[in-house]
Amino acid sequence: MRQAFLQFVFPPVQLGGVSHIPILKGGDVLEMRLQGKVAIVTGARQGIGEGVALGLAKEGAAVVVVSRSINEDSEICQNLRDAGAQYLALAVDVGDRDQVQKMVDDTIAKFGKVDFLFNNAGVSIPAMLWKMTPQQWDDVIRINLTGTFNCIQAVAKPMMEQKSGSILNITSSAGLIGTIGQVNYTASKGGVTALTKSCAKELAKFNIRVNVIAPMVITPMTRKISTDPKLAPKYLERIPLGRFCEPEEVAPTVVFFASDDSAYITGQTLCIDGGMVMI
Repeated sequence: MRQAFLQFVFPPVQLGGVSHIPILKGGDVLEMRLQGKVAIVTGARQGIGEGVALGLAKEGAAVVVVSRSINEDSEICQNLRDAGAQYLALAVDVGDRDQVQKMVDDTIAKFGKVDFLFNNAGVSIPAMLWKMTPQQWDDVIRINLTGTFNCIQAVAKPMMEQKSGSILNITSSAGLIGTIGQVNYTASKGGVTALTKSCAKELAKFNIRVNVIAPMVITPMTRKISTDPKLAPKYLERIPLGRFCEPEEVAPTVVFFASDDSAYITGQTLCIDGGMVMI
């Protein structure tokens, strides 16, 4: 509905042979902040990843949307086509190093480079410490932590060659302050935060920035938090702004880290949680 409204009020413009919706402020058409950039978004089929992929595309980026189960019929691909965006959809298991390397190779083959990586793919398999199985531990660590490492390592090499790039990882409040019933998830996200800082130090000399966001967002994976009559009030009590965040609200922050506006920021953790965690 919003897309149709924008196209009606502000007809798409042609930039580089691709149709884009102009961004207006005070009646002036603004240059798209990510025009000419290439972005990879993992976990892009739904939730935060879907909202971010659309946000990056609306700012002019060519977007590679990645998920274990994605194809041209996926809603995200349909929305990108409707927006006139340049995109590539790839089915990838980020826990598989060979698949991740092929993801980067395919991206460069189509678009010639990689400017931005948003490491969004993640899973949650809750269980109390004394009940958690080795498989539940391994499955979460494999995707959330090892998958993030695999993607960073794969894009780092071409970014080092071009001496530029931005990588944005995703942690959570659980990875910063801990939580109950998710020791696997907490450990994986805490690991991502530490991984971010070390990578930021190693890659800084190549003009590559590495940061991490910690959103408290309601997605298909976490929908129960907002709908459970017992859980929802408890969570809202901990959020000073008094409401849950929607996936689309994360996109502007990700666009900032993908753009040159964040050129002097690296190794940082930014919470997007309504004030639940203040660091």
